[in-house]
Amino acid sequence: MTKRRRLSMPVWWRRPPVPGSRRSQRQRAVSELRAQGRYGPELRDVLPGFIGLGLAVLAPVLLLSWLYRALGVGGLVLGIVLLAVAAAAVLRLHQSVARRRGGRYTEAELARLDDPGLAVAVAGMLRRDGWQVVDLSAREGRPRLYARDRRGRELDVAFRPVATADENKVTGGPAPLREAGRPGVDHLIRVVVHLGAFSRADVLWASRQGGVHLLDGHQLRSWAGGATLDDLGLAD
Repeated sequence: MTKRRRLSMPVWWRRPPVPGSRRSQRQRAVSELRAQGRYGPELRDVLPGFIGLGLAVLAPVLLLSWLYRALGVGGLVLGIVLLAVAAAAVLRLHQSVARRRGGRYTEAELARLDDPGLAVAVAGMLRRDGWQVVDLSAREGRPRLYARDRRGRELDVAFRPVATADENKVTGGPAPLREAGRPGVDHLIRVVVHLGAFSRADVLWASRQGGVHLLDGHQLRSWAGGATLDDLGLAD
């Protein structure tokens, strides 16, 4: 017996689109929109979010049902109280994260930062004020930022180590510049950020450089609270 050769019939959805057809034009338009990032999310992009939302709704219902069966009305009340406390904590955490992403920090949050964290916070404050920021820390081997604003001003931001913030130093206030806010000879405004206070020797050194501004802990807290660098004296 000879085996009959099974013919594989082409399936319509596997056929390539005919050039110039509506299907071909639609696929080309979709490809262009996806390349430009304007097509919108696909199912695989939004499915994890839908699953997470379903679990977030289903889990409290299952918890309340279990508590009601186990403890009765008292368990139901206890579950509602626990869910309310958890929701308030999540909302507070979300608000704190959103505030820090917006470049605003509380005094307690600043005090908990390490050296890289302080650079990240300052970069966020600069972006909040409209500066374009480039992080040079990896190249420099220490926290360092470069920033530029729409007015063409350029900043070179360096940092004093956070560990030195508790040293007892007497500050004479912000460094008096030769011309307040004017850049130095290389058109850079150098800003030295410190969580603590600068010594009089630091202020004297900065005043002789031109284009150097010392940003101490008091000014940093004001900046983190919503003030701008211009409000702190960095202006043309």
